[in-house]
Amino acid sequence: MDDNITAVLIVLISVLGPVWLVMHYRYKNRSFGQMNAGDAAQLEQIAAVAQRLEARVATLERILDAEAPAWRASMPGAGPENLPPGFAARPAR
Repeated sequence: MDDNITAVLIVLISVLGPVWLVMHYRYKNRSFGQMNAGDAAQLEQIAAVAQRLEARVATLERILDAEAPAWRASMPGAGPENLPPGFAARPAR
């Protein structure tokens, strides 16, 4: 009797286990890829803040270019070779 129960359990686990894993991770991937309304609003807010900060940095760079034209050259590690991957060097204004 114990051998029959063991055989049934092995068959159920070997058939249902992989099916359960596939279904579980398929559901996880679907739910991970979707953004709810709160996340979308927060992402738009962060993007707006990033745009404002970028505009502020550009303004500060223009002020520094007018006040001290050599400030870029005096910055240690300011060359384009020190930029993170994917970033393009800004042209001098």
